[in-house]
Amino acid sequence: MSAGAGTDRSAVDRRTRGFRAALTRIYAAFIKELLQLRRDRITFATMIFIPLTQLLLFGYAINTDPKHLPTAVLIQDESSFSRSFVAAMQVSEYFDIRTRATSEEDLDHLILSGRVQFGVQIPAHFGRDLIRGERPAILVVADASDPVAAGGAVAALQGLTTIVFSRDLIGPVASRAPQELPFELRIHRRYNPAGETRLNIVPGLMGTILTLTMLIFTALSVTREVERGTMESLLSMPIRPVEIMLGKIAPYLVVGGLQAGLILGAAKLLFGVPVVGSLGLLVVLTLLFILANLSVGYTFSTIAKSQLQAMQMSFFFFLPNILLSGFMFPFRGMPDWAQAVGEILPLTHYLRIVRGIMLKGATFVDLQVDVLALGLFTLAAMGLAVARFRQTLD
Repeated sequence: MSAGAGTDRSAVDRRTRGFRAALTRIYAAFIKELLQLRRDRITFATMIFIPLTQLLLFGYAINTDPKHLPTAVLIQDESSFSRSFVAAMQVSEYFDIRTRATSEEDLDHLILSGRVQFGVQIPAHFGRDLIRGERPAILVVADASDPVAAGGAVAALQGLTTIVFSRDLIGPVASRAPQELPFELRIHRRYNPAGETRLNIVPGLMGTILTLTMLIFTALSVTREVERGTMESLLSMPIRPVEIMLGKIAPYLVVGGLQAGLILGAAKLLFGVPVVGSLGLLVVLTLLFILANLSVGYTFSTIAKSQLQAMQMSFFFFLPNILLSGFMFPFRGMPDWAQAVGEILPLTHYLRIVRGIMLKGATFVDLQVDVLALGLFTLAAMGLAVARFRQTLD
């Protein structure tokens, strides 16, 4: 009996020692993984900052009901009624009246270039016709290329009642204050009158797809050479860093052009998205956008020590591009600090370019601000890529 009890205790002791040994090995593996994670700072930063970035962006920057939208007015009647209507628009908080147009052509150009979201034209003799009971018309032109951005503001305009002129229609003209609006509100939704989401999303998809694929392709280029051990052979050749960069980027520029062509063809044939503007201008500016992303990806490839790190850095750059560019959410609905960050990103300017050309028929003159911003970003990214590659060589 005592022998059996001794055997049981020995078995328990062996299991206890085995369990403790397993815990020791697990603890050792845990410490080893922590040390490795501490050395891999890019992976650690990605694990911390991507969730934090998502929290901040979704919590503070994302707003599907944008207000204080830039608005231009063309006032051809200086009566108190005109001033009251403009004041009512501002009180609604949906409109930020920044510009006073000088003519109908000026108003059209402001909307076409994207400088304003709305244009309001109050015709001559508006106040006189209102007093006579003739129900004059106010024209409101909305840039509806992004139907989500314009929807709330248009609804606010349509909700205006006779209270707009409650302080003006008094005394002898009080009888001109009927239950319905004493004027006609004509709202023209330009570029996407039916509010079809695909007309806004499909052109934007070309920018997001090109951003992701071009970043990943080039971010892996240099790190792949290092991991395969072929970088030494490349560096032994009489070739300059800028020549290596251009040689590596050029094939992906062709691939990006083919991707853009496929997306454009699908947009036209499958989704019925028109190309109102110049196709040649769209192609040239698309190649500029591809070059900008290739330069960023090449810079990442000179920083990353492995292909995994290169992928992580690419996604870390891609995340704010897709959230702060106006692709998923209205750009003007974001707070000022988020818009300032978004103005730095190439996708923000390319979305304005591709939507402007395809939906509005915008020309180079209309898009010159965004083209300049995209060009400066490309030059800066290429310069940084060459500088980083030289440091890698050293």
